[in-house]
Amino acid sequence: MESLLLSINTQDPFWIAIAFVCGLAVKLLGLPPLIGFLIAGFLLHAVGAESGEFLRETADLGVTLLLFTIGLKLRLKSLARGEVWGVASIHMIVVTGLLALFALLLARLQLPLFNGIDLAAALMIGFALSFSSTVFAVKVLETLGASASRHGRISIGVLIIQDIAAVAFIAISAGKLPSVWALALLLLIPLRHLLQRLLDYTGHGELLVLYGIVLALGGADLFEMVGMKADLGALVFGMLLTRHPKSDELAKALMGFKDIFLVGFFLSVGMTAMPGWMELVAALVLLAFLPFKVALYFGLFSLFKLRARAAWQSSLNLANYSEFGLIVGTIAAASGLLPREWLAVFAIALAISFTLSAPLATSGDTMYARWRERIKIFERKNRLTDDADLDAEAVEVVVIGMGRLGSAAYDAFAETFPGRVLGVDLDEQNIRRHQAAGRFIVMADGTNPDLWSRASGLPQRLKWAVLCLPNHRANIAAATRLIEYDAKCRIAATSKFSDEVEALQRHGVEFVFNIYAEAGAGFANDLRRRFGPV
Repeated sequence: MESLLLSINTQDPFWIAIAFVCGLAVKLLGLPPLIGFLIAGFLLHAVGAESGEFLRETADLGVTLLLFTIGLKLRLKSLARGEVWGVASIHMIVVTGLLALFALLLARLQLPLFNGIDLAAALMIGFALSFSSTVFAVKVLETLGASASRHGRISIGVLIIQDIAAVAFIAISAGKLPSVWALALLLLIPLRHLLQRLLDYTGHGELLVLYGIVLALGGADLFEMVGMKADLGALVFGMLLTRHPKSDELAKALMGFKDIFLVGFFLSVGMTAMPGWMELVAALVLLAFLPFKVALYFGLFSLFKLRARAAWQSSLNLANYSEFGLIVGTIAAASGLLPREWLAVFAIALAISFTLSAPLATSGDTMYARWRERIKIFERKNRLTDDADLDAEAVEVVVIGMGRLGSAAYDAFAETFPGRVLGVDLDEQNIRRHQAAGRFIVMADGTNPDLWSRASGLPQRLKWAVLCLPNHRANIAAATRLIEYDAKCRIAATSKFSDEVEALQRHGVEFVFNIYAEAGAGFANDLRRRFGPV
């Protein structure tokens, strides 16, 4: 692979500057910056710019780091749940079949580009568009601070199942099996302990970041060497560090690098192809199928006993087409199943689906609040075992987010409200630790309006709500949910930056604890208690 620096052309910094301007403009409108990056790609392609080696390299690096960080948080057990593998498998089969029939019908109607399509080509189109985008969904979830939420974890699980199917398809379409050396990858299982021990010695600075990049890129290259998809290697190497105490710290350390490199991915998607009128019409026709794809997700999630809001938001997270469609299009064009014009069709369908999906996913709670009663009609009476109604009649204080700050807040309030404090968290391991320590804690999403419907009358009985979620938008969402459910309690929240304080106060938070600003004061107070005036 050529050096990334050597691949930089003189125009590349200008393209990145345009991406920044478009991303900033879109952010000021309240939309995710990635929409601005896509728009920048469209604008650049419209004036004749083409995606070069630098953008391709950065896009590949971004996707590799993204999948590595997903692996750091992934639990294999979560993929075995019916609402993950069941929904992913059924949805893929049904959408592939129906889109193939749809394409054949359009071929019978002599629609341009669809004319002459046979069954094999129609199935290829259906399969390509049955996937949702892992890159896009994870970026939106991170923007919302919802990666650890129930709907976030389920969405990512479905996408991982789809990625595994994609790996199998690429291997089959290439006409060759992975190298016999792929069996040696089983040695990674015992090697896991060595990799985790090395992580212990990396500290908390640049060595930690470097170690993560080495594993992500090394894992990708290793899998590629034995004839398997590189991205799968990055995912697997991330999974080797799952459950390590420093896995979350490593994921946070890599976040900035990953986000920067993914700008190249979204730019390159926008610059993939500029369609003519026939390609644009074909893409718009395929986009008309997207609402059915989302509705099928929602129906299947509801069938597998998800509550209405989790099913709704998970479906919106997946309301797009995938970059995998471009790979399928390339394979189909190379084999003669589809004309090369279909690459432009897939590219424009992908880009428009991203642009439509982002505001839908980010405003999912607003739409759910408006149509809640209609949506809940589809909710089954049976619940998942970890989603049952809560017995919280005695609770007067709720702490949402039971990390280190949340745990300290829980213990402090428990002294004044013994037996009347409830902790809320999403991490199963964390919950088990707290339960072993004797704390009353439940698995729930504090940003989910249905949390309060699981415990009838709880918001009205509360005296305090303490929001200790790691993401600013998640804290705002949790405060908004409380007020929507007519909570009369006092609300406190944590923040990291001074400009977040005013936003939290506008959303009903009475006390805001700035983690960094208050840390020094807390340290000084502790010194005074221990040693007198300092």
